[in-house]
Amino acid sequence: MAQVARKSMTIPLKKPTRARFSILALLFIITAINYLDRTNLSVAASSIQKDLGLNQVTLGLIFSAFGWSYAFMQIPGGWILDRFGPRLTYAVSLCTWSITTLCLGFAKNFAGFFGLRLALGITEAPAFPTNSRVVAAWFPKQERAMATGVYTAGEYVGLAFATPILFWLLSNFGWQMIFIVTGIVGILFTFVWVKYYRDPKYSKAINKEEMDYIREGGGLAENAGEKHKITWSEVKQLLKYRQIWGISFTQFSVASMLYFFLTWFPTYLVQEKHMSFIKAGFMGSLPYIAACVGVLLAGAWSDKMVKSGKSLTVARKTPIITGALGACLIVLANYTQVPGLVIAIMSVAFFSQGMAATGWVMVSDLAPTKLVGLAGGIFNVAANLSGILTPIIIGIIVQKTHSFTGALIYMAVLALSGALSLLFVVGKIQRLELKE
Repeated sequence: MAQVARKSMTIPLKKPTRARFSILALLFIITAINYLDRTNLSVAASSIQKDLGLNQVTLGLIFSAFGWSYAFMQIPGGWILDRFGPRLTYAVSLCTWSITTLCLGFAKNFAGFFGLRLALGITEAPAFPTNSRVVAAWFPKQERAMATGVYTAGEYVGLAFATPILFWLLSNFGWQMIFIVTGIVGILFTFVWVKYYRDPKYSKAINKEEMDYIREGGGLAENAGEKHKITWSEVKQLLKYRQIWGISFTQFSVASMLYFFLTWFPTYLVQEKHMSFIKAGFMGSLPYIAACVGVLLAGAWSDKMVKSGKSLTVARKTPIITGALGACLIVLANYTQVPGLVIAIMSVAFFSQGMAATGWVMVSDLAPTKLVGLAGGIFNVAANLSGILTPIIIGIIVQKTHSFTGALIYMAVLALSGALSLLFVVGKIQRLELKE
């Protein structure tokens, strides 16, 4: 018996599989598609305006339509996620927003574009809550910030590297082809998602050792695919937690700078800093690359702190607060006209914004287990309110003062406020519990 026991003790332990990183690759690609489909209009806008005879007001309304419906549908989108689970929710969302994008290539007038942009906001609404839910299920807490950083980097990678392809399509085939190609890409990737995504307990790619690793690290592997009936009592409880409001305000503050870069940045370079369109187009891509690096660095830094024994509160807050404070440096661009220096300052600011953009990991860490989707919806409402307000507020400031100086100060004040919210409102980072 002793000999048998000794032999059994020599049996090597199986190594955990790494199926979670294949899942992360899926999230990265879908997020890149998501941002291409919401920003491709900016590339096509001038040609659309000329072909359809749209004025600046009607074009602005078309731009804003996505933000209104997207923000409005965040909480319902989170509820849908909690009700039907991530696999079905993402499949339907990705397919329907891609079909909507494809249809934009055949729009003939203002009403068509406005209605389809509203539909795009509705259909994309569950995307980021689903990302957060999937990361909470597939990744232990010591890897969760890294995972959040990787899929968030998909936003910037798409904007930095795919935009030249969209301009090539525009130049060679017309603005319609931008929407047709990006729509078809999303539709095709829906089949990839359905084929390869499974919640951990249903996945054939994961072994027991990886499942144990995720579960022991605080991942929600066991109940990732559970469908919950959400009661109004639970919703009210969630809304009473200051932590949810604190991280949501921080996200609003940080996302405001993102929307500056998505909307006003090219105009700022041309009108305020007097760069040519060619120079603005080339040099303007550099801050997006910097932001991509920033979000990946912040995720890796946060997880490294968790692994080294730092508290979850310190590990999650430190990169975001550091990034928010660094983003305040954007005001330095008010004091130079040198193009290279302007781009360097903007790159530092957007790098810092990228670091602060990993706030989704706190949704995974804080939200009650059965309300991760709903909490993500609330969080994303705050982010996308900035998408509605920031372009309008900056436009008012520039119109009244004939300068972007006040706009950069406005964004710096918001970034500072976001850092203070994390410091003094959110408190300890730990999973919130619902009362029975």
